[in-house]
Amino acid sequence: MVDLIQSDQGDGFEDETIQIVISPEASGDRLDRVLAAHLPDLSRARLQALMGQGALCLDGKVVSDVSAKAKAGTYVLVMPAPLAALPAPEDLTLVVLFEDAHLIVIDKPAGMAAHPAPGTPSGTLVNALLHHCAGSLSGIGGVARPGIVHRLDKDTSGVMVAAKSDAAHAGLSALFAAHDIDRVYTALVRGLPEPQAGLIVTQIGRSPTDRKKMAVLKSGGREAITRYTVEQTFGPETKPYAARISCRLETGRTHQIRVHMAHKGTPCLADSVYGGGPPALAVREAIAEAGLSRQALHASVLGFIHPITGEKLIFETQLPPDMAGLAARLGAL
Repeated sequence: MVDLIQSDQGDGFEDETIQIVISPEASGDRLDRVLAAHLPDLSRARLQALMGQGALCLDGKVVSDVSAKAKAGTYVLVMPAPLAALPAPEDLTLVVLFEDAHLIVIDKPAGMAAHPAPGTPSGTLVNALLHHCAGSLSGIGGVARPGIVHRLDKDTSGVMVAAKSDAAHAGLSALFAAHDIDRVYTALVRGLPEPQAGLIVTQIGRSPTDRKKMAVLKSGGREAITRYTVEQTFGPETKPYAARISCRLETGRTHQIRVHMAHKGTPCLADSVYGGGPPALAVREAIAEAGLSRQALHASVLGFIHPITGEKLIFETQLPPDMAGLAARLGAL
């Protein structure tokens, strides 16, 4: 037997919480199949996507394995609030590094989300691109995220590419899927990772205790590979307070560098989600003086083969003022 108890239903602008009680006799079958049978408005594909986003919990623990068997108990499904059918164009400042009829490359500032989402309905890169490109933006990504083929976290700055034509969208998506993209990030981290150059290979998935966070998992999740090199250390030579590192992505998982650096015990400075304990006092003072209010992570290099012309393109940007100011202050320690 499966009982549905709907509660906390919003007014169209808030998340909706659905409780599904599964009895022992109804357990054993695939969970997504059981849920789909009793939630007719949701397809199995939609349920699987929600599970992958950490929206389903059982007894307070996230259930993200789409092939898991249904267990007896009360599941809680959080349905995100619906977005507007089409984001509105907004005249926002964009730093354009390259643009042709097929794609556009921009230097995204920290604080700008890639696309509209609950809590960030406007002021996003998609809103800015819809205005800037004036209708010439690929629709393959869906009405909420036209042109978007990859993302940077809202508070991560740096180089991004978006598709203006469907052909470019398909080509860029194929390059990202094959990991045939050069992506290098610059991070300022607490302490010093050991060894000072290496390859981090883990499984990354939703945290079993916090659906809003990602985590290194012993099993499940998706393979995540980051190659890193220490470029500079700050503070005492024997025990540095902080370091500047270069990270090359060989996969592109959500929050990958932030999770991997935290896993090494050297999280990105000022990372409110994965930062762990506070850095040394001198570093905290430098962060405050530099005005850094987000994780110290910048997508500094993006290189790829143009999916239409075949031209090799590579873009490199300098650290934005908050990270550059912090690096300068750390260098004086």
